[in-house]
Amino acid sequence: MHPEENINNNSQEPSKLRRRYLALLGLAPSAFVTNLSFAQGAPAKKSPANNLIEGKEYWVNRKIDAQNIRLFMWRKRIIGNTSKGVILFIHGSSMAGTPTFDLQIPGKPEYSAMDTFARLGYDTWSLDHEGYGRSDKSRQINFNIANGIQDLEAVIPEILRLTSQSSIMLYGISSGSLRAAGYAQQYPTKVARIALDAFVWTGEGSATLAERRKRLAQWESNNRRPVDKAMISSVFTRDHAGTADPVVVDAFANAILALDSSMPTGTYYDMSANLPVVDPEKMVMPTLIMRGQYDGIAGFQDLLNFFAKIPSPDKQFSVMPGIAHASFQERNVAIAYHVLDGFFSQPKPVYRG
Repeated sequence: MHPEENINNNSQEPSKLRRRYLALLGLAPSAFVTNLSFAQGAPAKKSPANNLIEGKEYWVNRKIDAQNIRLFMWRKRIIGNTSKGVILFIHGSSMAGTPTFDLQIPGKPEYSAMDTFARLGYDTWSLDHEGYGRSDKSRQINFNIANGIQDLEAVIPEILRLTSQSSIMLYGISSGSLRAAGYAQQYPTKVARIALDAFVWTGEGSATLAERRKRLAQWESNNRRPVDKAMISSVFTRDHAGTADPVVVDAFANAILALDSSMPTGTYYDMSANLPVVDPEKMVMPTLIMRGQYDGIAGFQDLLNFFAKIPSPDKQFSVMPGIAHASFQERNVAIAYHVLDGFFSQPKPVYRG
């Protein structure tokens, strides 16, 4: 028996999820690693898209009272070419980690951020937060932002241990940026650099959140909300139609729905009722704010007000043209990658004053 098989987990059985995920993407099962491991990588198989890129899955236990919560992590890198450091990509409210950051579309390799950044020389990681994707969904809670920060408290020390690093670079999108910032302000010495994409501070000027608040009672009374293709497609049409290729949107929706038919309500509730949840004056590490030109959640002035209060002198604010809320699935994804790589690979200052 594999050592993972005797761990109590009431979420969907991972191999069935993986087969469905691969079938919807039109990929053979050999494109992904099938062995499971706990806090250590299983023997890796190389991606057929690029024989140099190694993909490996990991599982971490987060102990809550007497229960073990299993969290899924996915790693991609080119062995021997990780000089730019370690990145953890942190997903948003309506999708798990691999659909967001390792989207595999035949003929469109650019939509895997993990492959792209692995080729640039990074050691890349993503996770499924509790309640999402392959991670445990057994607890009857709404998996809010605070719970997501606790997930990061469990997985980041494991990543640092496995990579022999003392700090990590974080990229979070939408509610993932709130989780990332929440972790960073509690553990600033463990975060080398942080990028907050599609971020929101107080919610001021956010048209999407104004609409979402009208359904606050629904988010408060239910732990999960159903998702389907129409809902996922609306992410790309609610702000400005045309920013994403329909082929990409369809593949993205298929990848999400292969893992989940519903999503937690906790982040929706927090972003509708509990903002602000992050203190800009505690962002002492190098910080990048990324905002798509058409993003209906990230109010422009709200972000500028947050940015002005960040004490780190090493900070940047980037507006990405032609991009709405989901920057890594947009037609202008190369701009988002360029902005992020430029910030994460920025040389250390020779003079600080």
